[in-house]
Amino acid sequence: MIYPDGVKKRLRRIEGQVAGILKMIENEKGCKDVVSQLSAVRSAVDKTIATIVATHLEAAVIQKITSGGNTGKAVEEAIDLFVKSK
Repeated sequence: MIYPDGVKKRLRRIEGQVAGILKMIENEKGCKDVVSQLSAVRSAVDKTIATIVATHLEAAVIQKITSGGNTGKAVEEAIDLFVKSK
């Protein structure tokens, strides 16, 4: 699968956020600040998952349409993938 532009950039940003959270913990920052940053990471990961699933869905539907297949199955598989990510 070809991943959309920006996915690697998003993941690197998430990686940097996690490194920052580790430093916060090492520096004994407050719980509220750490949890806030963890929530931001979770949100960023969720958005990245949604982007990847949407790209997969688009490619699967296009492939099914061009081959005369059933697009409903492709949509169902993408929805299952998204639900499993939660």
